[in-house]
Amino acid sequence: MLEKKNIVIIGGTTGLGLSAAKAFIDNRANVVVIGRKQESVDQVQQQLGNKVIAITGDASQEGVATNAIEKCIEHFGGFDGLYHVAGGSGRKMGDGPLHELTLEGWNKTMELNLTSLMLSNQAAVKKFLELKKVGTILNMSSVLGFSPSPKYFATHAYAASKAAAIGFTKSIAAYYAKQNIRINVIAPALVETPMAQRAANDEHIQSFIKTKQPLDGGRIGQAADLDGLAVYFMSDQSKFTTGQVIAVDGGWTLSEGQE
Repeated sequence: MLEKKNIVIIGGTTGLGLSAAKAFIDNRANVVVIGRKQESVDQVQQQLGNKVIAITGDASQEGVATNAIEKCIEHFGGFDGLYHVAGGSGRKMGDGPLHELTLEGWNKTMELNLTSLMLSNQAAVKKFLELKKVGTILNMSSVLGFSPSPKYFATHAYAASKAAAIGFTKSIAAYYAKQNIRINVIAPALVETPMAQRAANDEHIQSFIKTKQPLDGGRIGQAADLDGLAVYFMSDQSKFTTGQVIAVDGGWTLSEGQE
């Protein structure tokens, strides 16, 4: 589905982004990935070979996404799509329930999840406009942006940043639709990633997830559960789809969740 497509993944060296990179390559795309840790970048380059260019960079810093897009054009001859996965929990920096939330926790969480997304989307849109070509952007949100779970997932800055990612995406999708630049959102529930280890290793949360995410026996999601949709959005199959938010959540938004 992605033959001759040249795609940049922001946050593509671990978790959801790495799984997507493998799926894109399996569908014959050329891929550039950005990761923050040199060790992960080196490992990805070794694993995936000449179909991937792996770059070290902090997505919340200006110029990093632009550099990745230029590398994509330089190495593969074009730029067709951007998948923004980068982000994370600000819990260790002070995110939490509002009465405990620190200003540092708020600012760092917004930087991780929203500033980085704005910068990558801006870089992609500018390049699509410069090249006068059709393009696709896929952003990462979370079900917590619209379906809270107060007992186990009370990080209010994180929820705000993920809700903002949806509003931002819809706004720019509307604005750039006339240029055939389409921008959509995936909103996963709890998925097994390095960021999710606190929840994945908590027996109470595991019990909760069995009924909160009841599909497929009631389980934590796997990164590969998102890959089919990501491939769709990066492909020409999605050429009439923009501004949409799709929850890949195992039934989270439909279920109460009981321990």
